[in-house]
Amino acid sequence: MPRPAGLRTYYFVRAGVAAVWVAAAFTLGKAAPSAAAALLIAYPAWDAIANLIDVSRNGGMARNRPQALNVAVSGITAVAVAMVIANMNAVLGVFGAWAILAGLLQLSTGVRRWKSFGAQWAMILSGAQSALAGGIFIKQAFENTVPGIEDVAPYAAFGAFYFATSALWLLFRRAA
Repeated sequence: MPRPAGLRTYYFVRAGVAAVWVAAAFTLGKAAPSAAAALLIAYPAWDAIANLIDVSRNGGMARNRPQALNVAVSGITAVAVAMVIANMNAVLGVFGAWAILAGLLQLSTGVRRWKSFGAQWAMILSGAQSALAGGIFIKQAFENTVPGIEDVAPYAAFGAFYFATSALWLLFRRAA
């Protein structure tokens, strides 16, 4: 299992990257379609990389099956988004399926880590909310309106919030 300091740092990095992504989505992504496309592909790719880093630091793929599966799901999602990037409704549908799967896998990881660290309630809540958001994304993907990156950005903002909350919880829990 990860050490609390390592997990705390990991959560802070995840929060920071998500926050930067959200800022870029609302600025660069709204201003330039090519930037939006790059950001939409990069978000699940980053999730795959982040989970791979976490798995490699904490016992490997065999000991962390939900995260190992999340590496694959997120990597496949990045490729799928790249393949359908010209159709934002399809992109939102892919994001929806990914949010459901990644959310359930994150929830599973949070439950597993609770035994060692506690302070995983935010990750569990985040996983559940991600799965719910995924269902909403899929519903929106079938609507007549064309979505944009600003429809995905709040999802990433909640991710930043939950990762920051978990990191701070571990930090203050340690200080107490």
